[in-house]
Amino acid sequence: MTESSNSNIEVGGLKFRWNIDKGQFLFEEEDAVLFWISSAMKVFFDTIEEISGEEAANLVLEATGFRQGLIVGEYFKKLNASISQVADLIPATYASAGWGKAIIHEINEEKKTLKIHLKDSWENKINKAQGKTSGGNFLPAHYAGIFSGLFGENIWFKVLEKQLEGNEQDTIAYFPSSITVTKNIHKLIRTNESEEINRLEKMVDQQTSDLRKLVRELSSPTIPVLEGIVVVPLVGRYDNSRSNDMIDKTLSSLPKHQARYLIVDMTGLHVDEDTYTASMIEKLGAASSLIGTEMILVGISAELGVMMTNTGFNFSKYQCFHTLQHGIYHALAQDGHRII
Repeated sequence: MTESSNSNIEVGGLKFRWNIDKGQFLFEEEDAVLFWISSAMKVFFDTIEEISGEEAANLVLEATGFRQGLIVGEYFKKLNASISQVADLIPATYASAGWGKAIIHEINEEKKTLKIHLKDSWENKINKAQGKTSGGNFLPAHYAGIFSGLFGENIWFKVLEKQLEGNEQDTIAYFPSSITVTKNIHKLIRTNESEEINRLEKMVDQQTSDLRKLVRELSSPTIPVLEGIVVVPLVGRYDNSRSNDMIDKTLSSLPKHQARYLIVDMTGLHVDEDTYTASMIEKLGAASSLIGTEMILVGISAELGVMMTNTGFNFSKYQCFHTLQHGIYHALAQDGHRII
């Protein structure tokens, strides 16, 4: 095997080895891989955001960074080094792998707090290539994972300064916290579910409003069939709101048609056990008479007649006929006309 196909170098006490014949690159005897940051890795990040959306993609990277950090923390614990010694090892380890410059300081092992400065990290370079003005949380979460493993307690972070925002470096504070990547994932899921529910509720409200508007427009149309005679067909079930709409719509149209007779066709009316139907007819008849229009009822089934009678409705106030045709004949006869 030639030197060019199998190379070993050591940088800052860390071993790098290539085996070209096997297509293998090892970092500290572990399989590793190299990517161009501002092109290949940028495409990787862009694709995640395109598929998942920016908010979900940020959470994916945050969770991944933290969990990878836990693995690194376990690696350093196996070295049986103190936390301060590990803090001295981390900058060289990550710098040799191209992760940027890291400075770890203000470590308080009793309080389990520290600060980290990151400068020219690969994440910063990717975010800059993406045209972003605010950095991501992969690396801040990654170091939180490392020190969670080292301290044996969940450590979280707060980004105090960001290089992308014009600062010299990223400054991140670390501290014990109940915040975890799992909780953040569940929070995003609940937020997305809530937003989707709100969206669906708004859509349902809008469609319901449109449907009600359509029902009002189509419900109980006022039909002028002959001079002075108007027919209003009642179809379906009438609640209080629909009853009031029908009465208002009918009364406003009677003067326009100079209606002397209002024929209310109840053939398509749904028979219900409530009192809306009887009350609606009584209100319509009383209001019509006040503007000089006589109401005639047609199409009353036996079942509907029994139901309305049981509510106390007085049919004797109105002329009642079995069919619409008979009602129209009656109205014409009152004016001395007939259909030939």
